[in-house]
Amino acid sequence: MGITPVHFFSHGSTRMLGADTESADYWKKCGDEALAHGVKGVIIMGAHWASHGDQIEIATNPSPGKSPTPYVPASLYQSWKPNPDLATAARCVDLLAKEGFNVSENPKFDWIHDTFLVLIRMFPDASKCPPTTIISSNANYDPHYHLKVGATLRQLRHENYLIVGTGGAVHNLYRNQWKDMLLYRDSLGQSTPPEPWALDFRQATEDVITKSSGPRLRAAMARLMRHPQYRDAHATDDHFVPALFCAGAAGDVEDIGTRNELGAETWELTNMCNSQYTMGSYTGGTEVASA
Repeated sequence: MGITPVHFFSHGSTRMLGADTESADYWKKCGDEALAHGVKGVIIMGAHWASHGDQIEIATNPSPGKSPTPYVPASLYQSWKPNPDLATAARCVDLLAKEGFNVSENPKFDWIHDTFLVLIRMFPDASKCPPTTIISSNANYDPHYHLKVGATLRQLRHENYLIVGTGGAVHNLYRNQWKDMLLYRDSLGQSTPPEPWALDFRQATEDVITKSSGPRLRAAMARLMRHPQYRDAHATDDHFVPALFCAGAAGDVEDIGTRNELGAETWELTNMCNSQYTMGSYTGGTEVASA
């Protein structure tokens, strides 16, 4: 039986929607691979939607809007039409409920740039974007909770669904340098190098993802939230827990020995590191002919 990879993408600032970067090229490469392998759908957890209490929610708006996206022309995203997957959303609710999660549908949720930014770069032609299910995180940001969410939905990888998390490898808005963004709408000009704490945590994250597999990947990713530089790299946990979701989906015993790789990386705002990771690969499936 074939299996799909899992992607943890750092979505970065909204400028990543229009900028020519290695990360954007890698997102497109991963989108092209998904289409070549005929993925049935995308299941994605972003960083900007978190449910309160003990809840987790699944988006079921049949005609979702898209949130305004500052610092980029509206023409880059307004005409791109979301493709929500209501049937798979209902299936995710069922799978999570059977594992004891307090999960429900949210029929009013509109898409936010943390997810549609990446999807647009993966699938510029909206008509080719696979049906997509968006899952919230939980605002308690418990690493083991999010590992379990990913582990619960991991079985869908065997059914040719692509699991994606979007957040940030190093994402602390309070410690970014904003002058060029505010004055010139430029987030990519690194007039000064990243600070040591950002470099240290960026390296720790790469080491964990690329040198661990199976259950060790899950344990090591959870430990990163106790890393000495974690709170410098993440003032809040919202952009890191999607990585735990991915580790849950890519950290089963069956995943021992799989290759996890850093596919691309883009620094912004001096201290924001947008690393793009792929865990595992397409195995046992059949490529489909290009249209």
